[in-house]
Amino acid sequence: MRSLFPVTDLTTTGAPGGENPPGPLTDREWSLDELAEAYAYPSDLPAAAPWLRANMVSTLDGAAQHDGRSQPISCASDMRIFGTLRGLADVVIAGAETVRLEGYRPARAREAFAARRTAAGQGPAPAVAVVSGSLDLDFSLPLFTGPLVPTLVVTGAGAPADRIEAARKAGAEVVIAGEGARVDPARVVRELADRGLRRQLTEGGPRLLGQFVAAGALDELCLTISPMLTAGDAQRIAGGPGVAVPERFFLASLLEEAGFLFSRYRRTDS
Repeated sequence: MRSLFPVTDLTTTGAPGGENPPGPLTDREWSLDELAEAYAYPSDLPAAAPWLRANMVSTLDGAAQHDGRSQPISCASDMRIFGTLRGLADVVIAGAETVRLEGYRPARAREAFAARRTAAGQGPAPAVAVVSGSLDLDFSLPLFTGPLVPTLVVTGAGAPADRIEAARKAGAEVVIAGEGARVDPARVVRELADRGLRRQLTEGGPRLLGQFVAAGALDELCLTISPMLTAGDAQRIAGGPGVAVPERFFLASLLEEAGFLFSRYRRTDS
């Protein structure tokens, strides 16, 4: 892996010391500490202010999945970044369909991030928040019955009462973030932040990400561009209603390995 942006003096000259110093352009495996520094949440966030970042992968022709899953268009370094982003987050937010298709399990504590999380006042692992209006979820799965940190179920006030009760009996914390059966994406961010979960990471799927985009709630997009073509009719990384005016994001960093581009974009007003 090598850093292509931002450009610094070291980008062209390499780091000082040694015959072949490991500068940003050196193609090598980055340590988890280096990845954690590269993907750190902003240090100047106002007190209690949330920061919502998304992590997605897309092929060259815009497919976010192959055969319904993201793994076939991913790579080992993409998965290391995936793990790093989870290791930095207070909460991982995912839509119910993504939880079902990707076989979500509880986030686990990782020794590589333990000291960093302790210093940031975080628990041993991020919570997982599942967004679902209908609560059509299997509450017997380990995500609900055996997490290190209780799983949150985010739904609307009009969700079926029996499903809310089933979620609570399984040990999940129910978060109401919308009127009726629908979930308000901007309210999801606020409700989680009110629970101290400010460093937020959404892994989609495309429909949920599209809702966050349409609500103007997304602060940062970590997008892996896979050097693959799939054709077909796979979803884009974000779907659903469009925005009236396209929102401009700026490039914050760009890494590359074996043709995969690991980009990080931030909203211009964030």
